[in-house]
Amino acid sequence: MKMKDKRVLVTGGNSGIGRGIVHRFVREGAIVALCGRDQTKGDAVLREVDEMGGEAVFHSVDLAVESSVQGLAAKLKEGFGEIDIVINNAGIGGRRSSIEDRDGPGTRWDKLRGPNLDAPYFVSAYTLPLLAAAGGGAIVNISSTATWHGNWGLYGVAKAGVEALTRAFAAEGAADGIRVNGVSPGWIETERDATSSASGSADGGWSLPPSLLGRMGTADEIAAAVLFLASSDASFITGQTLIVDGGLMVTDYPSMPLLEGIQSRLSSGVR
Repeated sequence: MKMKDKRVLVTGGNSGIGRGIVHRFVREGAIVALCGRDQTKGDAVLREVDEMGGEAVFHSVDLAVESSVQGLAAKLKEGFGEIDIVINNAGIGGRRSSIEDRDGPGTRWDKLRGPNLDAPYFVSAYTLPLLAAAGGGAIVNISSTATWHGNWGLYGVAKAGVEALTRAFAAEGAADGIRVNGVSPGWIETERDATSSASGSADGGWSLPPSLLGRMGTADEIAAAVLFLASSDASFITGQTLIVDGGLMVTDYPSMPLLEGIQSRLSSGVR
């Protein structure tokens, strides 16, 4: 029960990785406020939390709109008084960005930047006073390994901004005892349609392994990393982004055919 009675905000907590984070923190004793735009999905997660014997509330809000986040912060202050932990998980990728082929550069950037970068900025800014009032706390931002890949385009740019935001707020919040860190997931299995879309296969199969471990990660594995960074176990860690990708970033996939033939010459030889 690492989070016994801790008051936790999880953005995008009504699906995917966010839902996994909500489940993990509830199991650890947290009281959770989750938010997102889909009330139906939010209600479904609330029912799951109730079945777990936990306590949670859902707020329907567009986090890319500053006034909406300001209103959310007011509701949190009214309901919780103070906040101990903020998890900035909400965001969208190419499948849910609503970008059309006819959209110009500015529109495309707005549609990706708003949910992925503006949202964690607004949420962090408006919850800092609530964290400070609690005597300090933790913010954990969810980034992406897309920050390393140019072919992820503007999504990767926005997520790179999240990592810069992590460092900036770590410096800003330190005086109030607020630690700010990030988690950068690789390929994580959430909804089945997302898996199929990612792999390019109707059955979710991969032509190349999605990690060095030969599988995708789970939402609970990301939640475990978030839990660590939010807990007192990480009390001397701030301003960092932890890559949780099953070793994906250390693998040079285009060179694999070559390396299969000469790997023995490059390895330690110890078995």
